Amino acid sequence: MDKYIISGGGRLCGRLRVQTAKNSVLPILAAAVLTDEPVAVCNVPDITDVKNMVKILSCLGCKISYRGQDVVIDSSCCDSCEIPRALAHELRSSVFLLGSVISRFRRAKIAYPGGCDIGLRPVDLHLTGLKRLGVDISECNGYITCSCQKLTGNEIMLDCPSVGATENIMLAAVKAEGTTVIKNAAREPEIEDVQNFLNFLGAKIKGAGTGTVVIEGVKKLGGGDYQPIADRIEAGTFLIAVAMCGGEMELGGINAENLSSLLHKLRENGCKLRIKNDKIYIRSDRRPVAVKSVETQPYPGFPTDLQAQMTALCCVCAGNSIVTENLFETRFKYVPELKKMGADITVIDRTAFVRGVERLKGAVTVAHDLRGGAALVIAALAAEGESEVLDISHIDRGYAGFEYKLRALGAKIRRVST
Repeated sequence: MDKYIISGGGRLCGRLRVQTAKNSVLPILAAAVLTDEPVAVCNVPDITDVKNMVKILSCLGCKISYRGQDVVIDSSCCDSCEIPRALAHELRSSVFLLGSVISRFRRAKIAYPGGCDIGLRPVDLHLTGLKRLGVDISECNGYITCSCQKLTGNEIMLDCPSVGATENIMLAAVKAEGTTVIKNAAREPEIEDVQNFLNFLGAKIKGAGTGTVVIEGVKKLGGGDYQPIADRIEAGTFLIAVAMCGGEMELGGINAENLSSLLHKLRENGCKLRIKNDKIYIRSDRRPVAVKSVETQPYPGFPTDLQAQMTALCCVCAGNSIVTENLFETRFKYVPELKKMGADITVIDRTAFVRGVERLKGAVTVAHDLRGGAALVIAALAAEGESEVLDISHIDRGYAGFEYKLRALGAKIRRVST
């Protein structure tokens, strides 16, 4: 397993451009199964989750080719409706293929999906939505098997605004007979991106980004080249790193509106921010001030995928903060690792009480999940002395060239194979 060795205490300065959004690319790749015509997804990040999704598509019979950083999918020869167990266990987003595969073949089989261990993420909402479209579902020996004679549009009310369920139902309904209405839909920008991709192929969907999504079924979809949106979570991670370490950075290729909840907190921290077109400029020239409260919420609230990084920032702020995780019940697994570095954190149930210290100290830590791992890296960059972050395969799932981008900002970080 690879690890990072980090010498902390330096400021971060420079320019970066944000990678394409992991959380858009994965469902868009899954959606390529819906059409017989070639689809090119442009500027795809070189991350493990994408590689695993491409492997699954290959196992389904899709022909995959590469054009620089573009992934070209030809699903005209797609001949399998079973997602392999080993790959499903590696990739939570394999569940998106249920909607597209059932739409293509009227049947699908998938093992329960895996991914980061951040708590229960049941697929009940996905399955309930598919049942409303006419899909028969059985669950046995760790597999979900779906079949139907036809897909029929219906009204679907989600019990909670699940991103995955909203996207999966969209993929299943896009070629169903009639109209499907998803109520209490998730509103994340990535859902609107999936809508825009499907409409680019010839779908008739409206309302993504609001609480109600309407899908009018079509007979056929086309192909073409599509550029997904930028990754707001990667952007947020680098912004928090600069706030924590001090310095200044120009971050390009990002829609600041998609990060408004984080930018509000960074201003509270005392950071200077300037936004122009698709660029965010940040400067942090003093110890950050504690924000009183951070609560994760569905979009447009504070994103759960930035909670760990924000908690790391709170560790070095002047004052006390309360961080509440409302979406996943075991997303504080990184806290004992931060405490090795001298962080003063007490976790009770889903709430972390953080008392800011003036400086963290270098330590050997272990990444247990993607975002918690990123939080440990930026904490090590801000700490005195040398740190190691072990098991960085988790970080590779979502950040392309993480160490190279940090080095471009002046960070002293290197990857070592063990």
